[in-house]
Amino acid sequence: MLTQVSIFIIAIAFAVLVIFLIKTLKAAQGSLDKVTQTLQDVQKTVDELSYEIKQTVRHANDITADVDHKLKQVEPVMESVRNLGEVLSEVTLAAKQASTALMTRFQKSHSAVGKTSRTENAIKSTTPNRPLTATERTVQSYNATYEEPAAKPAKNNWLGYVDIAAGVWQKMRQ
Repeated sequence: MLTQVSIFIIAIAFAVLVIFLIKTLKAAQGSLDKVTQTLQDVQKTVDELSYEIKQTVRHANDITADVDHKLKQVEPVMESVRNLGEVLSEVTLAAKQASTALMTRFQKSHSAVGKTSRTENAIKSTTPNRPLTATERTVQSYNATYEEPAAKPAKNNWLGYVDIAAGVWQKMRQ
């Protein structure tokens, strides 16, 4: 009977052990089911993000192609602007050279007119009370109109230069 009681205790111990193992295995199975569900959710999210990323990359490629196309369309305009800048630079240089030459000529002719008016004044002083001829009256009125009196400030000189430059420019355009 001792063997029977021993076998019975071993059987009960084995049954308790099996019950605990079953509970442990069921808990492990529940955990594995949750892990499987989580992995499936992660896989689904990754698939959705992958699709969105592909769409974003396609959209970025389309934008890049569009920008490249528009840059190619704007390139001739930029080339024209560059050429216009070069032309304006050349025109400015030519105008500067022309105004320098014009100013040099004007200063030479102005000094010659000054010498002429001094000579005319000397003639007038030697022949007082003599009536002026038509040519002398014309020269005198021209000098009175276009000669600058010594009392005028220098800041008004630029108006004469502007008139001369405008006349030269109109002649150059024709």
